[in-house]
Amino acid sequence: MKRLILLASSLILTLIAASQNNSYQASWESIDSRAVPAWFEDAKFGIFIHWGLYSVPAFSPTARDSVGVYERYAEWYWNRWSQESRTQHFFIDYHNRVYGPNFKYQDFVNYFKAEMFSPDDWADIFAGAGAKYVVLTSKHHEGFTLWPSKYSWNWNASEVGPHRDLLGDLTESVKEKGLKMGYYYSLLEWYHPLYRKETIGQYIDQHMMPQMKELVTRYKPDIFWTDGEWDYTSEELKSTQFLQWLFNESPVRETVAINDRWGKETRSKHGGYFTTEYDLVHDGDSKGMKFDRPWEECRGMAGSFGYNRNERLEDYSTSEQLVHILIDKVARGGNLLLNIGPTADGRIPEIMQQRLADIGAWLKVNGEAIYGTRKWDNAPAVVANTTQYFTKKGKDLYFIVTKWQDRPLIIDGISKVESVSLLGYGGKVKHSLSGNRILIYPPLITPANNPCSYAWVFKLGNCTR
Repeated sequence: MKRLILLASSLILTLIAASQNNSYQASWESIDSRAVPAWFEDAKFGIFIHWGLYSVPAFSPTARDSVGVYERYAEWYWNRWSQESRTQHFFIDYHNRVYGPNFKYQDFVNYFKAEMFSPDDWADIFAGAGAKYVVLTSKHHEGFTLWPSKYSWNWNASEVGPHRDLLGDLTESVKEKGLKMGYYYSLLEWYHPLYRKETIGQYIDQHMMPQMKELVTRYKPDIFWTDGEWDYTSEELKSTQFLQWLFNESPVRETVAINDRWGKETRSKHGGYFTTEYDLVHDGDSKGMKFDRPWEECRGMAGSFGYNRNERLEDYSTSEQLVHILIDKVARGGNLLLNIGPTADGRIPEIMQQRLADIGAWLKVNGEAIYGTRKWDNAPAVVANTTQYFTKKGKDLYFIVTKWQDRPLIIDGISKVESVSLLGYGGKVKHSLSGNRILIYPPLITPANNPCSYAWVFKLGNCTR
């Protein structure tokens, strides 16, 4: 009996020691050692949702006004309208004309009703688009939360406005569709009384940190997507302390994915997966960069993340352009987080629904070349005029062409292939091998047998380099 007790005690001590050895410390060296969950790299395509009080005015200048990328964001309405900048006059003129000079930003809550919001319909649209995960703005820089946070008294969608747990309702519908659910969370709040240099510690300890833990504990996100990190260092924001809790103690410690926006020095350096925004890392060009971790590009269909009533058809990317953006990111080893901006009454604008439906139709035929794939290290570098891309999965190579051609397609670096097919096409695809080069002879495609629009995928089965 004593021997059994000793063995049991030894086993317990061993398990405790192993647990301690695998625990994460509040340092970037430790936090960065945690691998990004494999599901994230496999998912490839997600839907970003910017929805809040800014969806009421739904206004920002556009590229037609010759403003920069970051100056086209309608979700920055409060800040652009109230703070001196080179674009402030756009917002003042609009606000005074539409709402009057005495109308306060807080008054928009009376018009943020979400009366047309159907989370099941949203989830159907996302699933139909072929998305594998969703990231919702739980709280943007305005501080208004879409869930009944006890740290956001009278400034959340449950107590005012819709009088509804918008985040909780959408989470339930999205997860019922089998999609992953994540939350964008702004570390900053423009006009919170404690968000000042002299009281930032109180803001973090009394508001930000407990609110983030509340969000995680209550809703159990698959992704925790932070933003608004540029005012303070990660040390000042106590980011590694939060992540230590997230990875060691939280209910999602083994599955949650995080990004790299945890302090003004952390992008593309620390955290989980790296992020770009309209192909920018801050103001630097990300094209051609080789990331040493999984990464994700986020962007809107037009210039803004929040719904912008000032945008026209010409401001929107076409369905073809969006499919090509997805291909470009995946071929370079990344994900695409494509944004929609719902209206204040809870509708996804028809043009956004149409774009998502078109992407979904393409993925229904060609998703095999996207989901679960990785970049092919032997692929030629992607440049501005690239029309041929590659992804790989196991021993299969996917050759994606965004511009159809009738002449033979040439791939170097292939010495053997078991089969060549065109996804969605039932006929045979002729090919020949010569040395380390394969020639693919595209079949005759007509409107009657064209498998898809925008881009075509040749699958090279069981190929050898």
